[in-house]
Amino acid sequence: MYIPPIFKHDNVSEIRKFISENGFGILINQVDGKFWGTHIPLILQMDEDGSSYLFGHVAKANKQWTNFQNDQEVMAIFTGPHGYISSSWYSKENVPTWNYAAVHIYGKIQILNQDELMNSLKILTNKYEHGRSNPVRVEGLSEKTLKQNSGLIGFKIKISEIQSARKLSQNRNKADHDNIIAQLNNSEDRNDQDLANEMKKDQQ
Repeated sequence: MYIPPIFKHDNVSEIRKFISENGFGILINQVDGKFWGTHIPLILQMDEDGSSYLFGHVAKANKQWTNFQNDQEVMAIFTGPHGYISSSWYSKENVPTWNYAAVHIYGKIQILNQDELMNSLKILTNKYEHGRSNPVRVEGLSEKTLKQNSGLIGFKIKISEIQSARKLSQNRNKADHDNIIAQLNNSEDRNDQDLANEMKKDQQ
């Protein structure tokens, strides 16, 4: 993606944290010569050899998987808080803009066998059930319920390239930057408040 140098983000540990916190991504490949995207949760993991992978699954009814040829390159997109920035919040006249944080990941895809799929489902479920009052565990589901997994195709993506952008008013002076955060915090829109918190991270 196009990333002006001032908004380019290269901190690997922060990118991994961003993906973990914004794990509902978009998986993109080509199906019959057209781009195809599916909105799905994706889990980032590191293999024993240090290689990084994204794990996920789609329904067999989703035509996208029929074009999952092993070692085909695909793209996954993750987005974080974003929002409109009014130029009325600047100390000098300028144009409005949009702040956002996003990560694009490229890699080769491989289809998982049933055991690998089951393991990835356990990891995914445990992540999002953590801290709930009555957490569901895959191991505790009945055989009848688990039969639904036969309708899934699991996959992993060996990551070859990561592109990360954080456009969070780094090009504004401190007074403008602080005022943008204050204005976003005063908004009743939860996404604006989340964006303000994301901007605060760059001040730490």
